Amino acid sequence: MRRRRVARRRLLSWIWLLLASFSVAGLVLFMVQHHHQQDESQLRVERDTITENVSPPRLNFTEEVTSASSFARQLGEQMTLAKAYVFIAKEHNNLHLAWELTSKIRSCQLLLSKAAMRGQPISLDEAKPIVTGLSTLIYKAQDAHYDIATTMMTMKSHIQSLEERASAATVQTTLFAQSLAEALPKSLHCLMIKLTSDWLTEPSRHGVAEDSPRLVDNNLYHFCIFTDNVIAASVVVNSTVSNADHPKQLVFHIVTNRVSYKAMQAWFLSNYFKGSAIEIRSVEEFSWLNASYSPVVKQLLDTDSRAYYFGDQTSQETSPEPKVRNPKYLSLLNHLRFYIPEIYPQLEKIVFLDDDVVVQKDLTPLFSLDLHGNVNGAVETCLEAFHRYYKYLNFSNPLISSKFDPQACGWAFGMNVFDLVAWRKANVTARYHYWQEQNTERTLWKLGTLPPGLLAFYGLTEPLDRRWHVLGLGYDVNIDNRLIETAAVIHYNGNMKPWLKLAIGRYKPFWLRFLNSSHPYLQDCVTA
Repeated sequence: MRRRRVARRRLLSWIWLLLASFSVAGLVLFMVQHHHQQDESQLRVERDTITENVSPPRLNFTEEVTSASSFARQLGEQMTLAKAYVFIAKEHNNLHLAWELTSKIRSCQLLLSKAAMRGQPISLDEAKPIVTGLSTLIYKAQDAHYDIATTMMTMKSHIQSLEERASAATVQTTLFAQSLAEALPKSLHCLMIKLTSDWLTEPSRHGVAEDSPRLVDNNLYHFCIFTDNVIAASVVVNSTVSNADHPKQLVFHIVTNRVSYKAMQAWFLSNYFKGSAIEIRSVEEFSWLNASYSPVVKQLLDTDSRAYYFGDQTSQETSPEPKVRNPKYLSLLNHLRFYIPEIYPQLEKIVFLDDDVVVQKDLTPLFSLDLHGNVNGAVETCLEAFHRYYKYLNFSNPLISSKFDPQACGWAFGMNVFDLVAWRKANVTARYHYWQEQNTERTLWKLGTLPPGLLAFYGLTEPLDRRWHVLGLGYDVNIDNRLIETAAVIHYNGNMKPWLKLAIGRYKPFWLRFLNSSHPYLQDCVTA
């Protein structure tokens, strides 16, 4: 019995010993394997890091092309020279050489494109066959007597020809744009015919607010507009009264010409403008505005001036730039702004509005602004260097340089508040006449009403807050919407007027908002 117990104990001891051995062996094996996996992970990370460090950075191809030691620059220079020889070979009727050069140029362009796409520099093996081929053909061209002097003369001739063509195209583009901007749109022509017909057939349309005491009441707010465009005038008036706190206190003085007078009368009588008073007059009734009094009228009658502004505009050698020759700059309506005190002798203060503006806020606070004794309240335009006096006037003429500061700030016509009492005291119209007479040879300035305005109102202009008048909607497509929304008046100065098809699309809704598009005549004419 005893021996059996001893044997059983020994057997149990061996079993436990074996189990312990297996456990220790398993633990050791686990630790070895875990350490091996860590080593592998570390090696993988190190290998990846090495790979990242070894992989080349992506190529900046612009720097590659400009680098003096790169094949890309060498190829580009050879390609430019080869293109010049293509022109010369064609001129000498060597079409085979021209074809060979063109083929190599295409191969060069393809290689440069591939290098740019992959972001790797061009290797010697890639560049060598093209460089060799181009060099051979260039030497071949030189052997055919296409030397550097010939190349330079030929290219100079080509450049001069291209510049002349570009200049001619620019002039033609300007002329076409001006013709389109100045032409009477079909819809407006249709409207004027219908309105004129109404005026002729209905005597009740022959007077609009004439002889009303409101027209000379200085306790009211007076605005003047000089235009032959019925729709434009309507939008200006409608936008002004729509944003006024007290529209019945507004008085509008509209001056037009004989052609538009009847249509203008008929339109403003048949539309409601919230009780504001509206006066329509024709410029032809101002008998005092004649050649003996006004230099502009004298210019209109002058043969040389008429030939300058209304003559043939196709000659490129003798004609000035088309913008300078635009006949609208001799339009009497365009110059009436300098005769406001004579047109309205009983008024003390007035706001001038161009026909291509839209009013977005109440303008009556303009009448209470302190102009500090100045005549003209206007928004300055010299936030950029362009709009200074030296850009508008000829300062090489001593008459200009001795009296004016070339860095003086320009200002805008289009929304101006005029103190007519101060105007008459300073005799601004006489100053305007003086400068017009000095410019009979068009040597002091070339175009427009702004340059003589800068001279006549020099030292008499009070700068207004910029938000009163925002310009550029007739040519600048990048005006900030926030600036437009906060503006009291937005101005479509430029050729892209809002009533034309070439108007800038994003600005047109501001104008259309105040157009009475429900009027049957407008609906008929727009769809006609």
